[in-house]
Amino acid sequence: MAWFNRQKPGVEAPPDEGGRKVRTEGLWEKCAHCDQIIWRKTLEESMQVCPKCEYHFRIDARTRLALLFDNGEYEVHDEKLGSTDPLKFVDSKPYSERLAAMRRATALPDALISASGTMNGRQVNICALELKFIGGSMGAVMGEQITRAIERSARERVPLVIVSASGGARMQEGAVSLMQLAKISAALMRLDEAKVPYISVMTDPTTGGVTASFAMLGDLNIAEPGALIGFAGPRVIEQTIRQKLPEGFQTSEFLVEHGFLDAVVKRSDLKEFLCRAFDLLMN
Repeated sequence: MAWFNRQKPGVEAPPDEGGRKVRTEGLWEKCAHCDQIIWRKTLEESMQVCPKCEYHFRIDARTRLALLFDNGEYEVHDEKLGSTDPLKFVDSKPYSERLAAMRRATALPDALISASGTMNGRQVNICALELKFIGGSMGAVMGEQITRAIERSARERVPLVIVSASGGARMQEGAVSLMQLAKISAALMRLDEAKVPYISVMTDPTTGGVTASFAMLGDLNIAEPGALIGFAGPRVIEQTIRQKLPEGFQTSEFLVEHGFLDAVVKRSDLKEFLCRAFDLLMN
């Protein structure tokens, strides 16, 4: 009979012996890698990393910036930039409506936060992509935000970090989004000539036009464990080259073994790794 009396999801549990109502919904998280059931408080304390298998859960841009900047404090730049829907694109619904819905859901104008602050006392510029905003896709606004951050770093001689989490270029902006690849790459070349370091941090997933441009152009290219990194999906590649691909060939661990990445860095070690790298590169 106990099976018939189980509470349905979203229904408050019956009072316990003391008459108190107990809610457990939303207090636990299941690891997608090892199926471990994790207390949310424990997950928050471990920076959203599974304590059993060290699977790195995806985190949003604000959480990322709070983990990297000293005391979680930073200044946001270019937050008033917004897409004008240059192509008046319509798929399942108008692009303008999709943008408005994403802005309400994320409280962000676009799929990136450009911020500045300190890391262990050193001034740093960080751009963090937001995967929840149309898959972290890169359109004209993201391209302009990143370019301005690069120019700010060059002007102030402040190192730059870009944390990628993206499905690639934004199809709703067509060629306008593809132009951002060249625009950002040219700006990064000028940053390199100014001898100001840029470190690219790739998280799960980093794909498409983002991988084909700034994500792979760092003085150091690093990634979180288990991150999916690539340009096209495995099925597309297999159909193109007509060969079977090795298991896990687009994971960060596979890429570092084959020389496409400089390091795989755990989330808990990321801030210290970046600080040590900037000490080396700036000196």
